[in-house]
Amino acid sequence: MSRKGVGLAAFDRSRLTSASYANHGTTLRTTNAQALETQLSVFRSLLQQFAQQHGKEIRSNPSFRAQFARMCTAIGVDFLAASASHEGSGGKGGESSIWGQLLGRTVNDFYFELAVKVVEVCSDTRGENGGLIEVRKVRELLQVRQEKQMGGPGQKEGGGLTEDDVLRAVGTLKPLGSAYSIVRVGSKPYIRSVPKELNTDQSAVLEAVQVLGYVSVSMLMVNLKWARARAKTAVEDLVGEGMLWVDKQAGGEWDYWSPGFMLEGQDGGGFGG
Repeated sequence: MSRKGVGLAAFDRSRLTSASYANHGTTLRTTNAQALETQLSVFRSLLQQFAQQHGKEIRSNPSFRAQFARMCTAIGVDFLAASASHEGSGGKGGESSIWGQLLGRTVNDFYFELAVKVVEVCSDTRGENGGLIEVRKVRELLQVRQEKQMGGPGQKEGGGLTEDDVLRAVGTLKPLGSAYSIVRVGSKPYIRSVPKELNTDQSAVLEAVQVLGYVSVSMLMVNLKWARARAKTAVEDLVGEGMLWVDKQAGGEWDYWSPGFMLEGQDGGGFGG
């Protein structure tokens, strides 16, 4: 009987100890949650104050804008996606995402307005490039349009665009179910404005085109060690999508040119009559 008593007493002590640990854990979680809430409140206040004080510089200085965006990303603030998601879900009146409230319209509107301009450029040039255009080219075209407007919102407040601006602007379109996305061809980022995915062979051909501006079936066979059928299929698929143009006057084998490269050559006088 005495042994049973010792066993029951030990069981009771274990149960009390477990309950004590549970209570202590609950207390710690409550304390940590309160501390975190306080820190978040302070952080929100500081971020709001910073955005208000430097809003003009964020819009006018590309370098400062990029640093601010990287800072937000580093601390887990995706203010653009949050705002876009809310607007896409039918936010009304003065409602907005938490980061939209904190940062105001200054930063959000800059990228949303830029996204509209990116869509316009992609739409205007789709017949030339089949819906695949280098981010650098988009930035250059937007910069030219801003300079021509002279006094318009972009020229007045944008103060110059960076490729980072264009990339972030395209990112704001994703929550809206847009077909616009960033793809990499080699080391260069491109905007794809058509829902078609590039396969591995097509990406390899486009990367090769960046070297000379064109490729041929035999070039792909020699440099990529492809069979003729594979090389021919890849270039013909890209021609069908408008991403490559055929030069049948090369004398012998056909060459397949990047539309953007040919148009740049014409503008500079590189391709006559």
